[in-house]
Amino acid sequence: MLHEELSNELHELAGWQRELREQFPIITGHPELVFLDSAATSQKPRAVLDAAQTYLTTSNANAGRGTYPWANRTTAMAERTRQRVKDCLDDPAPERSGVHFTSGTTEGLRAVARDWLTDLLTDGDEILVPFADHQANLEPWLETQRLLEQRGITVHLRALPYQTASGDYDHRALTGMVGPRTRFVAATHIHHVYGGDMNVHRIREVVGPDVPICLDAAQSIGHLPLSVTELDVDFVVFSGHKALALPGSGAVWARNARGPRFRPGGWHGTPNTVGIATLEAALDWLDAAGTDRISRWTTALTARLTDRLRHLAAYEILGCQASLAADSTVQRRHGIVTFRHREIPSDDLGFILFSHGFMVRADSLCQAGAEHQAGSVRASLHVYNTAEEIDRLLSVLGTL
Repeated sequence: MLHEELSNELHELAGWQRELREQFPIITGHPELVFLDSAATSQKPRAVLDAAQTYLTTSNANAGRGTYPWANRTTAMAERTRQRVKDCLDDPAPERSGVHFTSGTTEGLRAVARDWLTDLLTDGDEILVPFADHQANLEPWLETQRLLEQRGITVHLRALPYQTASGDYDHRALTGMVGPRTRFVAATHIHHVYGGDMNVHRIREVVGPDVPICLDAAQSIGHLPLSVTELDVDFVVFSGHKALALPGSGAVWARNARGPRFRPGGWHGTPNTVGIATLEAALDWLDAAGTDRISRWTTALTARLTDRLRHLAAYEILGCQASLAADSTVQRRHGIVTFRHREIPSDDLGFILFSHGFMVRADSLCQAGAEHQAGSVRASLHVYNTAEEIDRLLSVLGTL
């Protein structure tokens, strides 16, 4: 039975959630289907779809290149969106920070690696990077190492340590790894497989006040509040399409307080202006809805799923085992539950679930490291999902 506190949470927010769910045309237009792949991409509310239509039919122009009204409006829209990103992140010094638009998290992390970190490092320096998070938060730093090797500069990549039981970073072990040549840390906010908050504020406590930290926020922006004031990180990189905006939109927020100012290299062509317009609309929508309430809703649904799934002997739930029960005092998963059937291959399970109307992710989930290439099924939630959908999923899983 679901813990009373979580049950009350779902009851309290039910009316609010119904109103928001009605704003997603693809969700209401397909009541027979259940979308449980929001960690891969989110569905879009009508306000975001309308923003694309309005922009393309009233102001479509290049930004920062023309002086006629459509171009001026596009330039102003892009600047407003930069400010909205800073507001969303609780930026303590917006006059000093910068926001640079990208196609998404992958491109943003590569820009930090290629255009900023590569010129910062010298022979013998060390950087700490996640070897068991998303591939996109490992490959750019390996690329930096290779580029520097071509210049005769040796940089050591050290793997952020993990706690096997919880899936969190092992901050105690990290203490013994940080030294005078530690120059940079790349980390993840919410793990894309285990759904846990990686407690990045503890990394800052370990590495001290001078080491830059780059945060992959692909699974947190749009899902829960993120304060760079509290986390004290130097870069936040995210994808707009996971935060209710259109694909091809994303951003790098740079604090510009530790190390040189971040300036993406190369010649900048035409930005994805319609994507930026939808990112502004998405951030406005999220602000009105309240990311704190979105987080409370999806966390309660996730706990409902893990609490009941753990009693089905045919399944193994990945990640922290102490957090599965509804009455657990360990931090709960943030909208992501990944599991395996002990006999049915994960790709087959994905097809079976779709035959019952459930759309889930079923593969290796782009997790870095050869030891993580075994397939699994990930159910990932957003505000448009309901308790009834979770119960339907559990009912089907219970028959397999």
